[in-house]
Amino acid sequence: MAEIKVLFATSEVAPLIKTGGLADVSGALPAALRAIGVDVRVLVPGYNQVMSQLANHQVVATFDDLPGFPSSRLLFGTMANDVPVYVLDCASLYQRGGGPYQDSNGHDWADNAQRFGLLSQVAAVLGSRASPLTWHPDLVHCNDWQTGLTPAYLHFAQESAPSVMTVHNLAFQGIFPSEMLENLHLPPSCFSIDGVEYFGNLSFLKAGLFYADHITTVSPNYAQEIQQEALGFGMQGLLSTRSASLTGILNGIDTDEWNPATDPHLAKTYSSAHMSGKAACKVALQRKLGLNLEPAVPLLGVVSRFTHQKGLDLLLEIAPRLTELPVQLAMLGTGDAQMQKTARDLAHRYPGQIGVVVGFDEGLSHQIEAGADMFVMPSRFEPCGLNQLYSQRYGTPPIVHATGGLVDSVVDCTAATLKDGTASGFTFDGETVENLFNTIQRAVGLYHDTRQWEALRCNCMAKNFSWKNSAAAYRAVYLKVLGQQD
Repeated sequence: MAEIKVLFATSEVAPLIKTGGLADVSGALPAALRAIGVDVRVLVPGYNQVMSQLANHQVVATFDDLPGFPSSRLLFGTMANDVPVYVLDCASLYQRGGGPYQDSNGHDWADNAQRFGLLSQVAAVLGSRASPLTWHPDLVHCNDWQTGLTPAYLHFAQESAPSVMTVHNLAFQGIFPSEMLENLHLPPSCFSIDGVEYFGNLSFLKAGLFYADHITTVSPNYAQEIQQEALGFGMQGLLSTRSASLTGILNGIDTDEWNPATDPHLAKTYSSAHMSGKAACKVALQRKLGLNLEPAVPLLGVVSRFTHQKGLDLLLEIAPRLTELPVQLAMLGTGDAQMQKTARDLAHRYPGQIGVVVGFDEGLSHQIEAGADMFVMPSRFEPCGLNQLYSQRYGTPPIVHATGGLVDSVVDCTAATLKDGTASGFTFDGETVENLFNTIQRAVGLYHDTRQWEALRCNCMAKNFSWKNSAAAYRAVYLKVLGQQD
């Protein structure tokens, strides 16, 4: 069978530009797909950070006549992982201070509709007969609202490739005033309930969900949850009608970057066969965060955005009670200003027991995964989640709310699951402070049973969360959309 050619359109890709998990997926999934014979090429905007890292590139196309958009160029190069990348170079839209979506004050760019409308339009051009390139994709894979208009543009284009739309987080929908429709040069006919219209506005994400040939989400359970009102964010009706074309595929992780046996960020490396290094990592983390050097007291790790979605308010509320169990807390994150202040205040009130670093620190995130005894993720909803996967790889059983990808990747520790070797953490239903506290208390109880705790850690480290399985599942979706078989 001929090799499948896929254009992977995204608003961020690691290591060129990253604000969150989308960049990790956009960096790792194409590489994993190429490893199994899929010819994937990434399309990403030419932000300052991207342009400064793009070496040995060449201009392969110019777009001077896209209605409503400024002139742009398409650059072609290769990322550090050998994945080919097309960079959309439009200085007036992408080369500015701040981040990909917001200015340095945290406000959305006023022209985001045009910025990501252009990205969507160029992706559609490359996937249609109008493409100036000699390489023509069989399929265009779009990601989140920033490329959501691509399936709509493809739908109205001539001789266009089919599209797959991946939802990484349904809560972000790219909603703009209806008058933007004309500026984006979409036909008025598509502004209806059967199209891009969303409660009187234009939704990039709804466009993708309606016009894409297939929809995927980043975990099987999340694919079910978003068809219900609680987590459907107003899209549940549309998603329910498209359930036959909706597939949930759990994200993988970069098992080279996240490997306790080779991790350069750790005080001492370790593996499931030689675990002594984990104790050394705990001591190093305690020292770094000013925590008491008490090996018998379990250390709970947190690496998270400080937001309502992540449930960090619940953890902060019970922190004083947790210190009485006793446990220690090591927290890294940034987000809601009040939550940040509460966390810092707790660290001040409980010196030696609670350590908090506000900000983003890649090295420290690895050190918390390795040095903590358990990892806490009380998310109210979580499309996939990555830290619970990192935690298991590092022998740090996660404590999670039973939602989204957390359900798909963490098996609750009970007498039965410990016995059959499937237990890999602790889960709780019902997002309340008492349920979270009781689950942490349950985990602490098991921690003091050395033999059972070692068995649980071994279970965690034996699990395989590489991108290989996920890539195979995406390839199967591509084949289904293209009407092909292996």
